[in-house]
Amino acid sequence: MREYYSITELTREFDVSTRTLRFYEDEGLVQPIRRGRTRLFRPSDRHLIRQIMRGKRLGFSINEIREIIQMYKEPPGEVGQLKLMIKRIEEKREDLRQKRRDLEETLAELDQAEESCVERLVELGVNT
Repeated sequence: MREYYSITELTREFDVSTRTLRFYEDEGLVQPIRRGRTRLFRPSDRHLIRQIMRGKRLGFSINEIREIIQMYKEPPGEVGQLKLMIKRIEEKREDLRQKRRDLEETLAELDQAEESCVERLVELGVNT
């Protein structure tokens, strides 16, 4: 395992911008070592970036990701982190289910509106 990774290496590996990694640093999610203006990321920082990216893909906010990461660093540790992650996943799943219901309802309303328009055009003697 390597001792350090450059910001360029990590931006390529995770397909993110340097600004994104700096943002994660500003948010306190990663804490690279500084040598002058150069940021050196430890393997633990690389692991955290991987977890952050995973959280983003799952739809978690930066604050939610921070909460999960922080729980791992402090008691109750991994067990608490896993339980919190399960809770957050359940919340995200329900949010997505509600969005799906909202989309289905909107699509049904659009279908009805289109049908009404077509019926009115027929009444007016216009072919569609």
